[in-house]
Amino acid sequence: MPASTPSERHLIARAAAHHSWATTANPTARTAPARGAFLARFEDQVDPDRQLSDDERARRATNARKAYFANLARKSAQHRRDREGRRLALEELASATMLLAACASEDGPPDRAEGGDPSAHTVTEGGVAR
Repeated sequence: MPASTPSERHLIARAAAHHSWATTANPTARTAPARGAFLARFEDQVDPDRQLSDDERARRATNARKAYFANLARKSAQHRRDREGRRLALEELASATMLLAACASEDGPPDRAEGGDPSAHTVTEGGVAR
């Protein structure tokens, strides 16, 4: 019976891929064409008309490849920073929301006029602990 859902098809394809790699005697040889095509793109980038010497093309392609991976690392670091910033902002929002909920409850934090310090209260999920 064929797979009925995308999730089931994904699991079948994943198992088939693992089986394929398990029966591959030389994984390096199997992926050599893909690696070659990936590296050739840098040679095409720096010398599309093949006018440079082989050594010069290789030197430039190496630098183009290094630039590619440096930019990839920069984008990855930026993504991690952005994700951390969003996480911190959500934590601050959650704390503020809980404090507002506590203030709106019957037993809200004490008024400053009574000598209480609202900032000294611990915010918990249930409201303000005194």
